[in-house]
Amino acid sequence: MTSRHPWRLTLSGAVLGLLFLAPYVVMVLGSLRTSTDVKATPPSFLPREWQWDTYGQVLGDGRFVEWLKTSLTVSLGSTIVVILVAIPAAYMTARHRFPGRTAFLLLVLVTQMFAPTSLVVGLYREFFELSLINTYAALILTNAAFNLAFAIWILHGFFASIPIEVEEAAALDGVTRWQSLRRIMLPLTLPGLVTATIFTFIAAWNEYVVALTLMIDDDKKPLTVGFRSYVTGYEQHWDQLFAASVIAVVPVVILFAFIEKHLVGGLTAGSVK
Repeated sequence: MTSRHPWRLTLSGAVLGLLFLAPYVVMVLGSLRTSTDVKATPPSFLPREWQWDTYGQVLGDGRFVEWLKTSLTVSLGSTIVVILVAIPAAYMTARHRFPGRTAFLLLVLVTQMFAPTSLVVGLYREFFELSLINTYAALILTNAAFNLAFAIWILHGFFASIPIEVEEAAALDGVTRWQSLRRIMLPLTLPGLVTATIFTFIAAWNEYVVALTLMIDDDKKPLTVGFRSYVTGYEQHWDQLFAASVIAVVPVVILFAFIEKHLVGGLTAGSVK
């Protein structure tokens, strides 16, 4: 049934969109102010003095470039590990009834109940014993472990929703199980695969607590931890902090814009069998 007042829905959507957009507007305007203007009272919506070279300063900062490289390395590495492990795990649980299958799926679900903050001490101790403190491998493995459960669950739903007759027909044509997974199942589960990929990437990109604990060298810290260097007890570069935050958001926004269609389809179709 169509609404008699479509303008109300449009207005409500516009207001809601502005509320979500407001923090980013503040960030952009803050990056174009001077540091003293950011702290000035009373505050003003528009900068009193426009500063246009802040982004050039941040991009020319060697520390920021290293932080960006670390974030990209960790996020991409974690995503690759999650996808490589989640695909066979989800396919196996969706297509085969083996002893302990239900317990395995419940165990995967239970892992989502543990917050990274509560495991920081144990993680630090474990990686210390393995001599992995201050390494990319520690962050990649940790982020992959925290996001693996979500990827398995959503891919499991997609694999289970595909009729098994599709694979049986392919087997009659001489297609092996591996070829069936690669040529038939994965293309059919593309929305779910994209959803798992983007959520894993964004979660690793935004992770803070574990990176703060495990990474010691300044040039190995990701963006989320490195940002703290712009505002300390001795110096406050609020303009550069805002500019760096805006730059850090851009890759995620661009990635989301390209895969938004698949992402929405994955979230909706993956929940129905």
